[in-house]
Amino acid sequence: MPFVFRTFLILSLLEAGAIFGFFYAWVCSTMWGLDTAPPEVAIAAMQAMNASVRNGVFAVSFFGTPVVVLLTVVLAFATGHRRAGVILVAALAFAVASVLATMSVNVPMNEALAQVSLPSEQADAIWAAYSGPWQLWNTLRTLTSGAALLLVGLAVMQAQTRR
Repeated sequence: MPFVFRTFLILSLLEAGAIFGFFYAWVCSTMWGLDTAPPEVAIAAMQAMNASVRNGVFAVSFFGTPVVVLLTVVLAFATGHRRAGVILVAALAFAVASVLATMSVNVPMNEALAQVSLPSEQADAIWAAYSGPWQLWNTLRTLTSGAALLLVGLAVMQAQTRR
């Protein structure tokens, strides 16, 4: 198996793992923690986190994952890897569900929350309207990025058994 394909396969695994871990942390700790805080504190904290996530480290995982996985798909087909289709499904699962959900739902919700001025007498209602739907869509992102990670992992295992 060519070195370049193996390298991209491992990079795909790392990228998918990084973004899955990022989304997963929001599911099982961050949002639950914010939900226990007073709504004004939760809103201010979420505004700060949403502003800080726009950085190069996050961009490498979020925008890099579909690029690296798609390049891995091309290399898989070019080298005749038996699991090229599995890697393609991983790329589509992440690109369509995770990226699409983020850009069409979570980001607009975050931008709307960024416009909230604190203190607000409506903080309870604002947080209640935000948290549940945001968590639902984040769970979708988590599941699809987890599926992408699993599929790339299966491709790595298949690549190892072909040696």
